[in-house]
Amino acid sequence: MSDSASAAWNAGPHAGPWNNGAHRRCGRKPGRGLEIVGIILGFIFVWPLALAYLVWKMCGYPKYDEAKSFFRDTFGRARDDFYASRGPAGFGGFTSTGNAAFDEYRRSELERLEEERRKLDEEARDFRNFVEELKRAKDREEFDAYMAKRRGNGTTNV
Repeated sequence: MSDSASAAWNAGPHAGPWNNGAHRRCGRKPGRGLEIVGIILGFIFVWPLALAYLVWKMCGYPKYDEAKSFFRDTFGRARDDFYASRGPAGFGGFTSTGNAAFDEYRRSELERLEEERRKLDEEARDFRNFVEELKRAKDREEFDAYMAKRRGNGTTNV
């Protein structure tokens, strides 16, 4: 133990880095309770900001540049892998493999699959229309039965 550490330790119960001559029960910073209350209220009312503050606090209050470099180093590789898998043509296209025969085969297969998808979409749309027509016909039949029953009772509400 160094002399300065033992001197601070033996200086008494009110000595410490945050004391500044004031007599308090503990050596914590004076705003600790307010900070905790602020975090709790933040989680109640604006939880995303409170969570961001808590992460920032747990990371040791990093500066903007330090946090930016941390996230770039940590998540940059995943972002690069994600965008590299898309290729320069985006999700709908593909990059050349260098083999012209394979690229032509892949292109023809993708066109065939796209045509099949269009056919399935058209069949699904036709089926939805058919079901709607059946519902309308059933509704019309029920309404006609109701009107016939109503006229058969002889009651009129005009």
